[in-house]
Amino acid sequence: MALTTTIDEVASDLIRMRYLFVNLYFSGTSERWVLIDAALPGSADNIVEAAEERFGEGTAPQAIVLTHGHFDHVGALPDLLERWDVPVYAHPLELPHLTGETDYLPPDPTVGKGAMALLSFAYPAKAIDLGARVQPLPGDGIVPGMPNWRWIHAPGHTAGQVALFRQRDRLLIAGDAFVTVEQESLYAVARQEQEVHGPPAYFTPDWDAARRSVETLAGLRPAIAATGHGTPMRGAALTEGLDALVANFDEVAVPDRGRYVPDDDVTSGTDLV
Repeated sequence: MALTTTIDEVASDLIRMRYLFVNLYFSGTSERWVLIDAALPGSADNIVEAAEERFGEGTAPQAIVLTHGHFDHVGALPDLLERWDVPVYAHPLELPHLTGETDYLPPDPTVGKGAMALLSFAYPAKAIDLGARVQPLPGDGIVPGMPNWRWIHAPGHTAGQVALFRQRDRLLIAGDAFVTVEQESLYAVARQEQEVHGPPAYFTPDWDAARRSVETLAGLRPAIAATGHGTPMRGAALTEGLDALVANFDEVAVPDRGRYVPDDDVTSGTDLV
């Protein structure tokens, strides 16, 4: 396994793979498993290698489920889908960004908080085109290939972002609705110290929806949270961190300024990137 990746166990049937600065997850067993998100371009070989080490040579998932379609969560999909003939599922509101119809709003490097944010002007916002391979998640909350899990709409970071939740052990896969590292800071990303944070600020255009999503997910009282960025958190540290985030969201999550910050008249427009 390349030095760009780390792998650890979140639960007996959920494995996290970190590729550079983003996570993806393998859920299930060798009989039936699902890939959740697909990291960055160039990560397909690492993903396949990790899957084969976990589930056996030549294995393929039943499906790929996307929490959302930002570049760092779908980057390996074109290469993976050349190897695996499997469906991809996402929220209906995310589909235009996955079928080449609509680009994301551009990232905002003016939000501050660190080098990852400052460099975001270079992060791709262009839609990818998965064609007929991508399908809407079922409207009843069922997650294809993942019994006992349900999906929950958690918009804000993107319009169609979802989280996945399993009630029996209160295990939450949060996507980027909240994260467990200060993703805007290159120093914090390198150290990977656990701390509950709001969604990556440089790529979050709807802060009112983001606040409501954090409130919804915190209300589930998750025992374990596996997020799109940062290491999984559990127990009292997670509960206290989520409660603090809910109580102080505007102060600690919403940037002081930025293109998408409510009532900020300094950086409106589209001339920042």
